[in-house]
Amino acid sequence: MRLFPSNSSVKKRQSNGGSNGALLYLNVYDLTPMNNYLFWFGLGIFHSGIEVYGLEYGYGAHEYPTSGVFELEPRSCPGFIFRRSVLLGTTNMCRSEFRLFIEQLSQKYHGDMYHLITKNCNHFTDEVCLQLTGKPIPGWVNRLARLGEKTASFSRSCHPRRFVIPKYFSRWLLVAVDCIFIQHG
Repeated sequence: MRLFPSNSSVKKRQSNGGSNGALLYLNVYDLTPMNNYLFWFGLGIFHSGIEVYGLEYGYGAHEYPTSGVFELEPRSCPGFIFRRSVLLGTTNMCRSEFRLFIEQLSQKYHGDMYHLITKNCNHFTDEVCLQLTGKPIPGWVNRLARLGEKTASFSRSCHPRRFVIPKYFSRWLLVAVDCIFIQHG
């Protein structure tokens, strides 16, 4: 696995991918064996990466204010169990254009900005997919994070403005979800 972006001169050595377009795949991984049960309810805790031109691009957390985007061999993200690949469509970008696109996008996805609910690996792959195909990734991939975000938003909007709730109470759900991810990740 290599953090992205690496040396920009790599663009010059790479060949064009042809004019027919390259296939884009979403590679989905299980973060926990619980997914074998949760999946049947339309839920799960997943990691995802975009595969194109023989490489996979993902986003992960680290403590530095630099890119958290990385590239690796497809379907081999360390620490996760590969579940399946989903064909997303094609891109007409050549290999060097795609690499430049990822390099520019990686500036928005710093490792120290990673958040399980609001800015995770699935948000990254969704943005790549939306920009390249005009369609989002399948909804089931990031459904649990969206539910967590909606629940937290709902809990903040439910309490009266004149009534002050301790900080820990309004963040209880986010902490509970974080604990689930940490314990089972």
